[in-house]
Amino acid sequence: MTSLFRKVSLIALGVLTALGILSAVPAPAMAQGERFVLISHAPDSDSWWNTIKNAIKVAGDQMEVTVEYRNPPTGDLADMARIVQQAAASNPDGIIVTIADYDVLSGPVTDAVDKGIPVITINSGTPEQSEKLGALMHIGQPEYAAGFGAGKRAKAKGVTAFLCVNHYITNPASVERCQGYADALGVELGSQMIDSGQDPSEINPTLAALEDIGRAGDIHFGTFDLSGEIAKAIKSDVIAFAIDQQPYLQGYLPVVILTNLARYGVLPSGNINSGPGFVVKSNIALVEKYAGEYR
Repeated sequence: MTSLFRKVSLIALGVLTALGILSAVPAPAMAQGERFVLISHAPDSDSWWNTIKNAIKVAGDQMEVTVEYRNPPTGDLADMARIVQQAAASNPDGIIVTIADYDVLSGPVTDAVDKGIPVITINSGTPEQSEKLGALMHIGQPEYAAGFGAGKRAKAKGVTAFLCVNHYITNPASVERCQGYADALGVELGSQMIDSGQDPSEINPTLAALEDIGRAGDIHFGTFDLSGEIAKAIKSDVIAFAIDQQPYLQGYLPVVILTNLARYGVLPSGNINSGPGFVVKSNIALVEKYAGEYR
């Protein structure tokens, strides 16, 4: 009698538990009005970031959240560090930040993480640095790998010496591009890397200079990122390729990921490589169509 009672009780308990589980799962609660802050290292003059600005607007509208874009107007990294501190003090639901210089930014970013603010790093920096900062993940292009891929393409064309024009020599990520290129060619980087500064008027004349010396289309020319001038040069066979790190994904994905984390507690595992992708003459039409907004 006792044995039978125990068996019936166990069966009943199992049924009740199953029913309890089914009836106890509510529809997920959706928070409203989440606010995120994206902080870049770019100066106001850098139009390349317009694609990321568009991406966070699109993601913000789709997810019904607020995304603020902040940056140091002149590109000063000490100023950027202060902006990170100010953003953290405003208690946003998440921070998206570039690792333009690990040493300068590690303190403010780590403080934000310690405060309980979810952080996703994007664009510059490495996954290893992102992990040290305590960020959830890194979304960007492995710069060394991108440079190495460019160098392999150049080597296949017989290139043995080069000049790497570095527009942001104080950013370790841009140096990694040049180093990867040199390593793919099997040569020392050395003095083959020069600092051009960030003024577009000082960089774009490279195309004009090649025209002036009659070497346009003769010297193997590859570049990072895109612009109207670069697209035109690719179509005319002056530039062999442009490496696209797909900045739209760097702005869009963190907003979507942080929103889902805030609302449902779900988070993808691992880092996300947004690039490199090579833009060449065969695919330039689609890229050019969406340049400045999605590409």
